[in-house]
Amino acid sequence: MIKIIMHGCNGTMGQVISSIVANSSSEMVAGIDPFNGINNPYPVFASADACNVDADVIIDFSTANAVMPLLQYVKKNKIPLVLCTTGLGDDLIKAVNEASTQVPILFSANMSLGVNLLINLAQKATSVLTNANFDIEIIEKHHNQKIDAPSGTALAIADAINETLNNQYSYQYDRTVERKKRDKKEIGIHAFRGGTIVGEHSIIYAGQDEIIELKHTALSKEIFAVGAVNAAKFLAGKPPGLYNMGDVIR
Repeated sequence: MIKIIMHGCNGTMGQVISSIVANSSSEMVAGIDPFNGINNPYPVFASADACNVDADVIIDFSTANAVMPLLQYVKKNKIPLVLCTTGLGDDLIKAVNEASTQVPILFSANMSLGVNLLINLAQKATSVLTNANFDIEIIEKHHNQKIDAPSGTALAIADAINETLNNQYSYQYDRTVERKKRDKKEIGIHAFRGGTIVGEHSIIYAGQDEIIELKHTALSKEIFAVGAVNAAKFLAGKPPGLYNMGDVIR
């Protein structure tokens, strides 16, 4: 049985994951969260440093400013980490890469099987359609409580597309800053925030007299939680390295 620590256990995703683990072959042995007020069936610590419970893996769904202390903790204790927090800056990304040389880290902007398939399909579509002069735009929609924009998933999609294009394309986030025609070698990325939208990502390929759209819609947060738990089971016992959801579903 895989023993899991939930970092960010009192957040929405932390609670969903805790519920899924409670009904699986895994066990949630502890939580880490500075905010209390929720009755969890496992001990909860205000910080990673305060946690003294042994586990096989940590799942993180927290905020960007909580990631650095967590990386220090997993390196010190040699615990595999499923890192699901988005909106990480360049310094944190660098720290994640460095930590992965010492402990196994699975880092993914989106834990959904469907989203990772969408990324794969986008890469295939891009390799065909850009040669036919199709423009590429990404639109992402999320609930009004989401802090980061654009979403980590939208950026992951854009990066995967750009990798297919030998990283020759730039990203355009705001067309109001400068009045000019669209550059052929750019990917537009647009964020919508409102209501209770769990997550929706669309990739639009606009060509001469035709449009192709790839789209994924999340109807509940449970799809991300299920993916995170599957990732935790995959990562436990793995050697140091940087993994992603593609490794899980391969």
